[in-house]
Amino acid sequence: MKARNTKFFGIGTIMMIGAAYMAAAWPFFRLMVCKSNKKENNKKIWDSFKHKKINHPRNGYEKEYETGKAWCRDAGSADWWMESHDGLMLHGYYLEAENPERIVLLCHGYRGSGFGDFANIARFLHEHGCTLLIIDERSHGQSEGKYITYGALEQYDVRGWAEKLEKSNTANLPMYLYGMSMGAASVLLASGHRLPEEVKGLISDCGFHSMKMELKDIASNWFHIDYVDLLLKRVDFYCRLCAGFKMDDADTTRALRRNERPVLFFHGENDTFVEKKHTDINYDICNAKKEKFTVPGARHLCSSYVAEDEYREKLMEFFKEND
Repeated sequence: MKARNTKFFGIGTIMMIGAAYMAAAWPFFRLMVCKSNKKENNKKIWDSFKHKKINHPRNGYEKEYETGKAWCRDAGSADWWMESHDGLMLHGYYLEAENPERIVLLCHGYRGSGFGDFANIARFLHEHGCTLLIIDERSHGQSEGKYITYGALEQYDVRGWAEKLEKSNTANLPMYLYGMSMGAASVLLASGHRLPEEVKGLISDCGFHSMKMELKDIASNWFHIDYVDLLLKRVDFYCRLCAGFKMDDADTTRALRRNERPVLFFHGENDTFVEKKHTDINYDICNAKKEKFTVPGARHLCSSYVAEDEYREKLMEFFKEND
């Protein structure tokens, strides 16, 4: 009997240790992957972090940022809806140009918005012949969803929106996929799938290379967490169990090796949210025609503010070369 009790005690101890080991990663998973809710508003927690505040365009460019957001809100866009491959209702804002020369799908970043992330560029695009579709990524804005998947599932949403644009594009205008931050990663990941022939190029601004690499940077540099690899293995378990994806699904390597469309890369050299090394890796992997434009002094999402004229010239050159 004593030996039997000892055996059960040992099993129980192992189970308790295992449970504690897994539970330690749960708060990080909740913060990084789960959508905000009334009980635990992850967005407010996220917005309070120093790195988030430092990198936000409001830090130094508040007037331009708010003016651009206001223009997006007041531009008279039409609501578009689409059902995702896994049954979520996704929302977007469609804004047709007066004399359209091309269509640009705009994909915002992590816990951001299209009107915010593209505040300094949407009006310029629209006034230069671009019909815009500014989407709400899943779990953001008016789009449904409980989890932010760093491009793992968003890549299929991008593909779906591109196919929806294809059906409405009766003039066969050239199309471009343009992403900021997580939206850039989603666009790059989508390039590994079949896309409409009208898609002529991709634009990636401060996009990350992989969810694993980005979370590793955040865990070690923001929170000073030790044993990050062990933490991420547990986070990956929760991603699989709760959110229906693997962290490796949000890695641009395979897509960029398959992609044949031209890619224009932007990144700010002072970005501490998504470090420039992510774009350097994406650029090196990319087998297609490519160009990289890095901006000294620019933080996350700020390249179009710091080097406004050069940034816009690069965009227009890219369109003219590939239209």
